[in-house]
Amino acid sequence: MDGAAPEETQMKPTVDVTEANFKEVVEKDGIVLVDWWAPWCGPCRVFGPTYEKVAGRHPDVTFAKVNTEDQQGLAGSFQIMSIPTLMILRDKILLFSQPGALPEAALEELIQKARELDMDKVREEIAAAESEEKQKGAATA
Repeated sequence: MDGAAPEETQMKPTVDVTEANFKEVVEKDGIVLVDWWAPWCGPCRVFGPTYEKVAGRHPDVTFAKVNTEDQQGLAGSFQIMSIPTLMILRDKILLFSQPGALPEAALEELIQKARELDMDKVREEIAAAESEEKQKGAATA
């Protein structure tokens, strides 16, 4: 016996994502972060502990990890060209996607900004942009 409480050894602040559970994870309501990484990637190994640490402070946020080595199809479908790449979704809307390891303070700031967004306004802006694209398409047809 190592003295650790059972929940301590089983609790993990992040979710490993595969093609089988990707849709279920990213389509959750609320904020979902996705870290695209690989075991051979030096910057990914540096960012990993930061991601896990921040995840532990935000139990209401889903922190997903996609191993691009094991999930090459998923990485290809999202055109992941550089790792680590971080994506942030809120209420199924992609808000942020950028390659590069972030310092802890920058990751915390991004989460705070995602929390502060007025999602009704974001949805209105998306609808307006889609409507404008449809009108442009109809004008050129």
